[in-house]
Amino acid sequence: MDARSFTPSERPPVRFVEGEEAAWAATRVREAHDFWHVLFACPTTVAGELALKALEFVQTGLPAAGAAVVGAGWRLDGPGRAWLVGTALPWAVRAGSRAADLVTLEYEKALAEDLEVVRARWRITPLRTGPPAAGRRKRAA
Repeated sequence: MDARSFTPSERPPVRFVEGEEAAWAATRVREAHDFWHVLFACPTTVAGELALKALEFVQTGLPAAGAAVVGAGWRLDGPGRAWLVGTALPWAVRAGSRAADLVTLEYEKALAEDLEVVRARWRITPLRTGPPAAGRRKRAA
């Protein structure tokens, strides 16, 4: 977050949820998302974000996460889309199904622990194969 000059307080409040519990869960998912990038070794690229959104969909069933994967895949080039479908989506299903309930974990208590110890305890399977170097469509001139 420091490298990108970003703070969690800059995010707008959650919308389109009904009830206090649903709003809490949606807020917690957004708060935990940045931890997931580290835990699952997903790069902060379009392709990495889509891989993590697929895992989020498996874990939470939130329609917005699934829609993000389907709707933003066009931003990847051919090799990027092939990686998403052939590598990232199968990984997301396996890793998301195997991992502990990501919404309820106490990330703040694990910050000082060794990353591999935390991954083992929470049954985290990192994404070991990253997207192709390009991974994005070129913009029209």
